[in-house]
Amino acid sequence: MTRIGRSPAADAVDPAPAPTRGAPPAGPRIAPLRPGDRARVEAIVRATGVFREAEVAIALEVIESFFSHPDRDYSALGAFTPDGDLIGYVCYGPTPGTARTWDLYWIAVDPAAQCNGVGTLLLQEAERRLARSDARLVIIETSSQPLYHPTRAFYARRGYHEVARVPDFYADGDDRVIFAKRLQPSSTGSPTHGNLARDPAPEPHDRRRAG
Repeated sequence: MTRIGRSPAADAVDPAPAPTRGAPPAGPRIAPLRPGDRARVEAIVRATGVFREAEVAIALEVIESFFSHPDRDYSALGAFTPDGDLIGYVCYGPTPGTARTWDLYWIAVDPAAQCNGVGTLLLQEAERRLARSDARLVIIETSSQPLYHPTRAFYARRGYHEVARVPDFYADGDDRVIFAKRLQPSSTGSPTHGNLARDPAPEPHDRRRAG
């Protein structure tokens, strides 16, 4: 299994939440994706407006692999409204040839559901499940393009550190930027990159109810 591609740009995750007044609505439920969610996954990925057609095809290929063999090469969680509508998802999987390292491949939120911390909720729940599975390290790869600056800031605010960069990887002037976060302390005593697994301070209106 190879790297899947760039992690999504800001509009696919969570822009900074806008302040609201009054009682917040009920938060989303987090649960594994089901085969019937494929069409909504495609609609969400396309609605973000940041993925090339080839990247959309790869996202669907990965999800179909998860449906065929759940939690073998990939795991996928969705954020569902109280009415059962899928509004975002995250996909991650174990990195072959490593000792408990995992890659986070995709995280995307329906534009209509953004500014409510859905991307943060999905990332936190993925990390919690990985920690329970004795995962050691989480890797995220994204682009160096200006469009992806909010994405890089999103991960940095959640304890991920840039640990490597491959110049001109995706195209001339478009580097591969690699982020890492440890979920367990190093057994060798070497410096760690990123924070140990724990919930960051919640964003305003962050929905933290897991399913």
